[in-house]
Amino acid sequence: MSKFIALVQVLISLVAALAAAATLVNLIFISTRPETISVVNTLIGQGVLIICLLVMARVLLKRGLAGLRQPKTAANADTAT
Repeated sequence: MSKFIALVQVLISLVAALAAAATLVNLIFISTRPETISVVNTLIGQGVLIICLLVMARVLLKRGLAGLRQPKTAANADTAT
């Protein structure tokens, strides 16, 4: 079960990274508009969102890869000896 959870974490990490990339593309398109307060608010909000998505993706990727690289569980190790 822990391998399944680790795999789901890796997949969610990839989805979060893709969402950050899509938000970055949207941010580039929005930055071509004329400067108004709503455009500036959107730039700031999407910048924060991109940072949060990338941090979440990194944490989930590290946890997922650590879960996939785990050696045999303690129950399997006891039966192997």
